[in-house]
Amino acid sequence: MSQADNKAALGQYLIVTANYWAFTLTDGALRMLVVLYFHQLGYAPLEIALLFVFYEAFGIATNLVGGWLGARIGLNRIMNIGLLLQVIALSALLVPSDYLTVFWVMAAQALSGIAKDLNKMSAKSAIKFLVPSDKSASLFKWVARLTGSKNTLKGVGFFLGGTLLATLGFRSAILVMAAALFIVWLCSIVLLKDNRASKSSAREINNKPKFRDIFSKSPAINTLSAARLFLFGARDVWFVVALPVYLSSTIGWTQTFVGGFLAAWVIFYGLVQSSTPSLYKPSVSKHSIGKIAFKWSLPLALIPTLIALSLVNQSHAETSLVIGLLIFGGFFAINSALHSFLIVHFASSDNVSLDVGFYYMANASGRLLGTILSGYVYQAHGLEACLIISSLFIATAACLSLRLDSKPSEQT
Repeated sequence: MSQADNKAALGQYLIVTANYWAFTLTDGALRMLVVLYFHQLGYAPLEIALLFVFYEAFGIATNLVGGWLGARIGLNRIMNIGLLLQVIALSALLVPSDYLTVFWVMAAQALSGIAKDLNKMSAKSAIKFLVPSDKSASLFKWVARLTGSKNTLKGVGFFLGGTLLATLGFRSAILVMAAALFIVWLCSIVLLKDNRASKSSAREINNKPKFRDIFSKSPAINTLSAARLFLFGARDVWFVVALPVYLSSTIGWTQTFVGGFLAAWVIFYGLVQSSTPSLYKPSVSKHSIGKIAFKWSLPLALIPTLIALSLVNQSHAETSLVIGLLIFGGFFAINSALHSFLIVHFASSDNVSLDVGFYYMANASGRLLGTILSGYVYQAHGLEACLIISSLFIATAACLSLRLDSKPSEQT
């Protein structure tokens, strides 16, 4: 690829990244708005969790089908479709409050879930075409920075959601976000080129994969996807519903303070993700990948259990929860960054969006499982039980990671 082609590809990727950032702000804000607003209306934790079931469930199908569509019509078109769907999802919540039934909100969240995964799959897949396949260190850096910046902005979105709810109210907050994202979508339509003509992605698009190809046959990707399912289920089983409700109802924090704290946590988590490449340079040898992933998973598995023990003993519960959550965020960020690098590394250059889509289907499955458990387990047994399940899930992900050492790594 010539220097001019590299410059053009980089410019297009920066537009993709800007779109992803703008979307992420609205996604984080919407999540916090829905959790806090419906808790304020008196919804039980399980009912709040159910509001997000379609969001995660439709994300599973979207990653599978979206990867296939991206390989056939181009990733940039998929990106623009995702932005438009998010505008529609936000607009659906502008109806009078009497119409905001559980089913209506679930349907709007379904659209939002589809939009989110189309955007994420497009942005993550685009890196594969930008970085040469033999530059693993550069690939790790790009993936970590994209993922870390996304989570940092999602944290800002959490804070934005809590602040907008406290200052403007639910409906006005939704209107502001829908209008802003609509402008981003219009700019993307004008600036983002049809990447079907790009030399870097022509090979995948011309390959015209069949629908049956959406199910990965790579042992490494299957193993990594299974580990990803349990890793993100471990986070969401206590973070999505149980934690904000616990902070609000048990500890007595205000909505703005809950939103601000969770925002600060996600921003910290994103910053650690972005800086992960400076901690170590990952080896792509089949003899070390699994051990690296296992090594970083072990301390992460212990943290939720230690927090749970502190809460059971009522020993400075609030302080223990805050400090424990920060330590958990740091280790989880490193694990997530490592996994995100590995999927892009293992993905086939001929069908990158299919492999990335399959992997994030597993990610969405873990989030769905964690979300449902977060509401049900917290309502039935409390935050401590959610934390114990989190530790068990992480331990499972760690054991699965060890299997990567026996899988061939020549997937690129």
